[in-house]
Amino acid sequence: MDLMTCRQNEIIASFSQYLTWEEKYRHIIEVGKSMETFPEVYRRDNLKVPGCQSQVWLYAQLEEDGVVKYFADSDALIVKGLVALLLKLFSQATPQQILVTNPDFIHVIELGQHLSPSRSNGLIAMIKQIKYYAAAFKALSEKGLKN
Repeated sequence: MDLMTCRQNEIIASFSQYLTWEEKYRHIIEVGKSMETFPEVYRRDNLKVPGCQSQVWLYAQLEEDGVVKYFADSDALIVKGLVALLLKLFSQATPQQILVTNPDFIHVIELGQHLSPSRSNGLIAMIKQIKYYAAAFKALSEKGLKN
């Protein structure tokens, strides 16, 4: 089983123990609270994810070993948890892995059905921004450049 499938399965398994959506929302919030501290230097307007109702900052860097490391934060607890779930899947993966992976866990745990339309749009915007960084790093790598 490949890395991205394993990561998605881990996310899905972490939700399987919760029966109600109230419990699942609490889990999402806890995942957000356990996220790595967001470096203040990246808390800039140009690093905000466009299309999110809440403030979401997302920064990425290409590591020496060719994987992308993402940093993120939000001023809303649920949204911070959502971006944390995305980072559990996409951070520390290669640009190619990121680009070819759909976050299927969202559908499997029925997350999309339990988010407001504005949160769903924000989630889509976050995924788009994550993929945008990966595409940029892939293009740089193919040209033999680094960030």
